[in-house]
Amino acid sequence: MIHLVLSLFLTVANATDKKTIRIDGSSTVFPITEAVAEEFSHANKDIQVTVGVSGTGGGFKKFTINETDINDASRTIDAKEVEIAKKNGVEYLEIPIAYDGITVITNPKNTWAKDITTTELKKIWEPDSKVKTWKDIRASWPDKEIRLYGPGVDSGTFDYFTEAINGKSHVSRSNFTKSEDDNVLVKAVAGDTYALAFLGFAYYKENKNKLNALAINNGKATVAPTEVTINDGTYAPLSRKVFIYVSKKSLQRPEVAKFLNFYIANVPSLSKEVGYTPLQKEEYTKVSLNLKNVVK
Repeated sequence: MIHLVLSLFLTVANATDKKTIRIDGSSTVFPITEAVAEEFSHANKDIQVTVGVSGTGGGFKKFTINETDINDASRTIDAKEVEIAKKNGVEYLEIPIAYDGITVITNPKNTWAKDITTTELKKIWEPDSKVKTWKDIRASWPDKEIRLYGPGVDSGTFDYFTEAINGKSHVSRSNFTKSEDDNVLVKAVAGDTYALAFLGFAYYKENKNKLNALAINNGKATVAPTEVTINDGTYAPLSRKVFIYVSKKSLQRPEVAKFLNFYIANVPSLSKEVGYTPLQKEEYTKVSLNLKNVVK
């Protein structure tokens, strides 16, 4: 009995001794950070990395009040969030980690829509949209109700898409089914012939046997989302960089500095592995130098 109690005590003590790195934020960036965290944990059993998914905006709400060490972000920090961080003494590094392309998806049984123009996307998603059926978008498409799905308002993907398509961030129709979890959007569209949604390219790539991706006509060219077109910018205007933000205070902790160095060294290969396009080598080198200047 004494041995059992001692064993339980040691188990609890060992668990308590683990250092913790707290990460939250974008569901789009989550697959990259999750992959890095898993690899890191194999060689660092004494460090626990927790990765939450509350959306870019939801993550910044925690990050700017010192609740997390790192925020995954599919857009840059906005002016209001900068002010909150400043008020709470949160200094940070903005670190670009990969390219992503927001992908407009439909159900495989949708045989009529192969491409869509940015003008048509605006017609669908603008605040006063009158679009109720597929025929309302293009006369040759079916007179069937279009069912719309998309990220929630705390999502950086929602912010970027609405700015790129509607001209202003957060300006959008509200009558669509929302979720901060891209896997929920995948499941919804995969099960609905008349659905349309937008999400990160990695989620489409992982589920391409269940989904169609529409090519985007931006008025100059009609381009499908691929690793190449996202990286070279021809998949416009829906290709973008994604980021992590790290607290400078947290970086003074050895475990966080160790994790960030591991992240930057491994994200080129791991981001590609989970469906993203790595940045140019020079950009990662620049990030590594910035980290060295911050970590004392």
